[in-house]
Amino acid sequence: MTVTKLALLLVCLMSFAMESKEAPKGTPVEAKVTPVMSKDLPNIPGKEGLMLFVEYPPGSSDPIHRHNANAFVYVLEGSIVMQVRGGQEVTLTAGQTFYEGPDDVHVVGRNASQTKPAKFVVVLVKDKGVPAVLPAN
Repeated sequence: MTVTKLALLLVCLMSFAMESKEAPKGTPVEAKVTPVMSKDLPNIPGKEGLMLFVEYPPGSSDPIHRHNANAFVYVLEGSIVMQVRGGQEVTLTAGQTFYEGPDDVHVVGRNASQTKPAKFVVVLVKDKGVPAVLPAN
């Protein structure tokens, strides 16, 4: 991955950066998103694969967003709650999976626990050069 691509990815993910652990009590702490791997997919012109490691601190939640990608989620630890617009809210535990399509709007994404962290991996198949996370209403 080039330095430019890495810098662009990091800027796109800034909205998901974890707030300081010393945030005032009652202040929500957002997910920490760490890029693990990015790879052009030469057999699918214009597409790339992106792997992200996500840590939800206790009580953490995501703003409403979309990915404009095929997103495959695998829970490593803890329990998370996910929902796309028009779909059922589901609670996932370690070893369970979730899928979001390119047209889905992610309306619920949060740690199911107020006391324990949750960790998961997201693999995105997305358009090259497009941010991994896009705002949505």
